[in-house]
Amino acid sequence: ELHAHTKMSDMDGLNEISTLVGTSARWGHPAVAITDHGVVQGFPDAADCGVKNGIKVLFGMEGYVFDDEGRIDEEGNIDHKGNKQNPVITNHIIFIARTQEGVKNLYKLVSTSHLNYFYRKPSLPKSVISSLRDGIIIGSACEAGEIYRAVSRNLPEEEIERIASFYDYLEIQPIGNNMFLIDDEQNDIHSKEDLQDINRRIAELGDIYDKPVVATCDVHFLNPEDEIYRRIIFYGKGYKDADIQPPLYLRTTKEMLDEFEYLGSEKAYEVVVTNTRMIADMVEVI
Repeated sequence: ELHAHTKMSDMDGLNEISTLVGTSARWGHPAVAITDHGVVQGFPDAADCGVKNGIKVLFGMEGYVFDDEGRIDEEGNIDHKGNKQNPVITNHIIFIARTQEGVKNLYKLVSTSHLNYFYRKPSLPKSVISSLRDGIIIGSACEAGEIYRAVSRNLPEEEIERIASFYDYLEIQPIGNNMFLIDDEQNDIHSKEDLQDINRRIAELGDIYDKPVVATCDVHFLNPEDEIYRRIIFYGKGYKDADIQPPLYLRTTKEMLDEFEYLGSEKAYEVVVTNTRMIADMVEVI
């Protein structure tokens, strides 16, 4: 799993680090990534749990990225100059440290995002990421990432190519994760088939631009029934749709292969097993 949250993802993730890492090891996975929202406090515990369970832990983070120039979004996210009157749209992005230098650069990104670009969220302009991406593998994240948004909104091919060029790998997720997008006024998604088509398109983009495509769960809790706890947290945050929880649980390899069968069995195996292991193998022992 290359996209997983722990309790360090404030008021969002529910996984105990020991349980997430231990379960991945027990299932025979060779590695698991920790990608909490905007922070890296889970790294020490994750490192210990990796050693205890004999599994490679990938040290990562899900960040919030924006172009240095942009438009105002509904949440009023801030721009790179800290000007609340001129904010920009943020997109999700995944960082995985590949080397020891990558860990150091990831720490610099965390500090910079909190000290210089914090407005509701610790955000990062692409220019800063570009200056500190040595030793870091960058993925396109979830439905709130640039690639997914570009495909779902049918942006021109040249714009999609420009966006894709920034990322080292592209990400797709189970249909259930994105069911809330159906009939959203901001896009043209009306069915499960539409959601499958978006994933098919992202898989095609991987072939076109020679980018590995990986399937992830965007894990926020361990088991399907654990969604009730996230529901309670979201009620406390005041979300009116707290009862509509996507199935953000840790899936087995078979569950993921079954989920992506519509890509064809060969492509499903590639995105679920081959490419995720390839990304994990790129990471040095840290």
